[in-house]
Amino acid sequence: DVVEAKREDWTRDPFTLVEENGNFYARGAVDDKAEGAIWVDTLARFREENYRPLRTVKLALTCGEETSGALNGAQSLTQNRRDLIDAAFAINEGARGELDTGGHRVALEVQAGEKTSQNYRLEVTNSGEHSSLPVKDNAIYRLAGALKKIEAYTFPPQFTDANRAYFTGMAKIQAAQGEAAVASAMQAFVRDPADAQAIELVSAKDPGWNATLRTICVATMLEAGHATNALPQRARANINCRIFPGVTQETVRAQLEELVADPAVKVTTLETRGPSSPPPPLTREIMAPIEKLAAQFWPGVPVLPILQPGATDGQFLNAAGIPTYGIEPLFLGPDFGHIHGLNEYDSLAVALDQVSMRCRRRGCSGPLTMPALWPPLVRRKV
Repeated sequence: DVVEAKREDWTRDPFTLVEENGNFYARGAVDDKAEGAIWVDTLARFREENYRPLRTVKLALTCGEETSGALNGAQSLTQNRRDLIDAAFAINEGARGELDTGGHRVALEVQAGEKTSQNYRLEVTNSGEHSSLPVKDNAIYRLAGALKKIEAYTFPPQFTDANRAYFTGMAKIQAAQGEAAVASAMQAFVRDPADAQAIELVSAKDPGWNATLRTICVATMLEAGHATNALPQRARANINCRIFPGVTQETVRAQLEELVADPAVKVTTLETRGPSSPPPPLTREIMAPIEKLAAQFWPGVPVLPILQPGATDGQFLNAAGIPTYGIEPLFLGPDFGHIHGLNEYDSLAVALDQVSMRCRRRGCSGPLTMPALWPPLVRRKV
């Protein structure tokens, strides 16, 4: 399940898997065809080796995770065929391994909760008229003013067990890397969530750190005007918000309306993707096996729980009472493999690490090569 891609904008065909200089390039190379292929390959190896796990393992490959308004397979299963997916817990996408700018492994993440994605529309309407006779009440200017107010606002910080545990572990990593001020700030706000100075320092250092601490809202689309020689009759903007667990969509809509403080700007909640879901419990039953395997594969690399700033289908499973964790040992650098962007890529070596870890933790013993079920690829050396 992947986002759209405009073929003409890419360096390579996004719909052909290309292996080039040790990387895979394609739409979905990271999010999320690689993990889907690896899961299928893992189950195929179980069958080939007659492996019988202690628990029943169910695999659900579903559609609609990247869309709003279309059929969402995970949501449909929870509502209509819960019997097919009922489980003590679920393993999903959503986390990753962190690489620093030098390509060194920093940490392996485990997603334990996520934000709710919600779009809002800001809209201003005017009568229009001829552009040779402008007036001060211009829909585009009004909308622009509202957007600047939203841009200037920062939602307050909030904490869960997951982001507390993440920053507790990340403080140690930062200290080891010589970032004493950052480490001290992380330790400070874990002790005292009201330490605004420490939170500001950490939030400004990394957009990912900022996103896991609070609700965030950002303008993503604009639409205005109907003719080049006419005053705009309508101006619209889409505001995409990633809402902290426990905060309702209506609370955020009301906050945006308060920030705009202009009755001419209508703030509307668009289609709701799904329910706000509680974070799953961080138990040793889940964390201990992951820590054990991580120590075998990547000695010295810590395992850190995270609150996912984005959204996954874990939203539906957690809300339905199936604790869902993002466990994806795919190590990515600061560019995140260009997920959702141009020229998305995944390292071949990293992909094979994922195959190996998923298989080994369930007892596979055969040779580990690129999954045979992946689509045909084009190999290039540049």
